[in-house]
Amino acid sequence: MIILDPAAGTGTFLRETIVRIRETVETKGRGGAWTEYVRQHLLPRIHGFELLMAPYAICHLRLALDLGGEARAFQMPLDTRLNVFLTNTLEGRTRGAHGPGLYEIAREAQEAEAVKREKPVMVVLGNPPYSGHSANKGAWIADLMRGRIDGSPESYFTVDGGPLGERNPKWLNDDYVKFIRFAQWRIERTGEGVLGFVTNHGYLDNPTYRGMRQSLMATFDEIHLLDLHGNARRKERAPDGGPDQNVFDIQQGVAIGLFVKRRDGDEPARVFHADLWGPREGDGGKYGQLDGNDVETTEWTELTPRSPYYFFVPRDEALEDEYGAGWKLTDILPINSAGIVTARDKLTIQWSDDEMRRTVREFGELPEEAARERWRLGPDRRDWKVALAQEDVRGHPDTDDRVVPILYRPFDERFTWYSGRSRGFICMPRPEVMRHMLSPNLGLTACRQQSQSGPWTLCGVTRRITGHRILTTYDLGSLFPLYVYPASEDSAELDIAERTPNLAPEFTDAVAAATGLAFTPDGAGDLAATFGPEDVFHWCYAVLHSPEYRRRYADFLKADFPRVPLPANGALFAELAALGAQLAALHLLDVDGPTDDAPTFDVGGTNRVDRVRYTEPTADAGGRVWINRTQYFEGVAPETWAFTIGGYRPAEKWLKDRRGRPLDYDDIGRYQRICVALAETPRLMARIDEAIAAHGGWPIG
Repeated sequence: MIILDPAAGTGTFLRETIVRIRETVETKGRGGAWTEYVRQHLLPRIHGFELLMAPYAICHLRLALDLGGEARAFQMPLDTRLNVFLTNTLEGRTRGAHGPGLYEIAREAQEAEAVKREKPVMVVLGNPPYSGHSANKGAWIADLMRGRIDGSPESYFTVDGGPLGERNPKWLNDDYVKFIRFAQWRIERTGEGVLGFVTNHGYLDNPTYRGMRQSLMATFDEIHLLDLHGNARRKERAPDGGPDQNVFDIQQGVAIGLFVKRRDGDEPARVFHADLWGPREGDGGKYGQLDGNDVETTEWTELTPRSPYYFFVPRDEALEDEYGAGWKLTDILPINSAGIVTARDKLTIQWSDDEMRRTVREFGELPEEAARERWRLGPDRRDWKVALAQEDVRGHPDTDDRVVPILYRPFDERFTWYSGRSRGFICMPRPEVMRHMLSPNLGLTACRQQSQSGPWTLCGVTRRITGHRILTTYDLGSLFPLYVYPASEDSAELDIAERTPNLAPEFTDAVAAATGLAFTPDGAGDLAATFGPEDVFHWCYAVLHSPEYRRRYADFLKADFPRVPLPANGALFAELAALGAQLAALHLLDVDGPTDDAPTFDVGGTNRVDRVRYTEPTADAGGRVWINRTQYFEGVAPETWAFTIGGYRPAEKWLKDRRGRPLDYDDIGRYQRICVALAETPRLMARIDEAIAAHGGWPIG
């Protein structure tokens, strides 16, 4: 049985393999024959690839010492070497190590190439590197990923016989995915074997990896997945609410994957899953549980991964069918995209329109290097260059007209300069979608995935263009405009008479059939005989804010854009559309709301935001949000302070983002309206659930 670690590093996994093999030899009462066993049986079977010289050298040293045992009795024969090669696993042709002569270099390269392509490798193990911005972009690994190498399994970029259809499948190019692909191909060539990797756990449930999961199921007969969690980016916590630590000193959560292929297997793999939560060390810690258990003693849950996602995590199949009957947001509002990426927020995002105009003028007038130093722009990148940004600004003399509001974070409107040019002043301006928001419009914001733990809250509303971190720091926020406008060469606002609804006709036809109402193509209907695009928008917004909807479909909402059910009848549609309209108006800060919910700001001072903190209500005072030592907003309930939209607590974040700045009169009024919106939202959400319950409850439609 030939064993390979394709990213051997300093030899940790190979060393442990040798230790386990020696224990087996000694258990059989043949410890005295260890030296002969190493020469005859072990050296020809243990192989490793490593790209970097330093860990490669350490690996050789460690393994040589371990092969000798405590007495160091084993001496490497002159005509024998450890089969650890200095090479890049993911390159098409193997390059040999630097040796004392050309003959040694050529021989090592030839031997490594034989291991990679010809030897019957049956075990591939290790902890390959994780890198979303992979430097391994050669033609060979690209062809292997897409199934274009002889004998390679199904492409990771296809699913169910068709293209994956991802706008940005970059995470499939992470290095760990490429190493899994290499190992899968290597075992496929042998015809049987075992793959055991510790990797990033993102491939278990990210929709982008659905083709990868289907391909793995087609190659292997049995898959065991132990999710070790510990994802600091998702702020994961154990199910009991306790801390969840990573087994490594990294932020990215990890998983152990064991993939078994048998020669006689011809059915899709049986897939088993288990979770490991909690602290790293101590009683019940992850280290102890890993050390004290194996595949046989772990309590596995057998999964039934299904089209179209083939998730490698547990799902409620009954609810999956129910939820899947709804319409996906991208199918309801087909023109959509992620928010803009500025790449240089300090330059491209300003607090006021005047500040933005001054910034753009100065940026366009300065020499390139002076501008770089003035705004600390750093080195140029592939997608953003100072020269291109200045060219964009200088090429549009109507600078003042191109300063537009942007919804930067929930309730937080700022200003940017927008021309719509690709890779100009704004790195990724998404003109195919954002241009529609330069004229009167409504837009729904949502994320495809929720990385952070906790309830799903990833939706909002806007009249502005948006950034890609509109709802959370970790997940890409997308914008779904309600109306689309004809193409225009400038940024002038277009007349609403020119717009058309960005709604799939199939969906509006289905709503009409379900409600008995006729569709009118602009504005709102009377909800007695007609409905319009804004009624559809508000129906969706209400459903997405239903607490029961969020609870019932929590697992599904975290894995892809939400699905919205059709209404059960016209009466329910009318009620929820009305509630959704109230909710949207609150979140657009169009109404002040009940007077009792507006906090007061009665203490004079500098109005400067120095340190934001919250004190709970007392018998003598309401909840206070302090902005400095003496000034505060009073009457903010704890629930309002803690209310979360996406990954943010707006009542806290809006102020914290203004540290070092004084609040003017309009700022104070806006914060009061934010608190009103946050206080009223849970009440409207409860009324949405009450309306649904009155019409038969879930499922609806």
